[in-house]
Amino acid sequence: MKTITPSQLKQRLADVALLDVRTPAEFEEIHIPGSRLLPLHEWDETKVKDVAAQSKEWVLVCRSGNRASQAGQKLAVAGADNFLVLEGGVTAWEAAGGEVNRGQKSISIERQVRMAAGALVLSGVLLGYFFNPWFLLLSGFVGGGLIFAGVTDWCGMGLLLARMPWNNRSRSCCGGPDTSCAR
Repeated sequence: MKTITPSQLKQRLADVALLDVRTPAEFEEIHIPGSRLLPLHEWDETKVKDVAAQSKEWVLVCRSGNRASQAGQKLAVAGADNFLVLEGGVTAWEAAGGEVNRGQKSISIERQVRMAAGALVLSGVLLGYFFNPWFLLLSGFVGGGLIFAGVTDWCGMGLLLARMPWNNRSRSCCGGPDTSCAR
């Protein structure tokens, strides 16, 4: 998969289209001006084909580069070769001195996964200790899910959390040049 560094992107910014694949809440918190929002959890076969069919060159953006790489894999499977993944995502872009738009702060999906997994593990242990040892299976299930996510780089809990209402709050900036309001 082809990538682009923040410094390379600064030089080519006028020649490419930015496609941010994070949740609306993350996008609202911080994004690169001119970015179009198309959350990864909303990508289906039709949206992948629509993006792949466009002739412009896309730069896929997320927080750190992980979800952008996942989006790139979907585009590659659809036969697209008109995209690059921003190395390090918005975090690296901002660290390199790139311009960003800031809005309302939110909790990242990664932090939400850690909090939810921790709460489920603790609940399983406490319920297993005080009520019934079978509740310990909950902790084991969550631990197994975290191992699976680490090995495969696919996190079902993250995808589920991305669909929660607090991560899909209204796109108050809709209508501006740097958003996609296709809902």
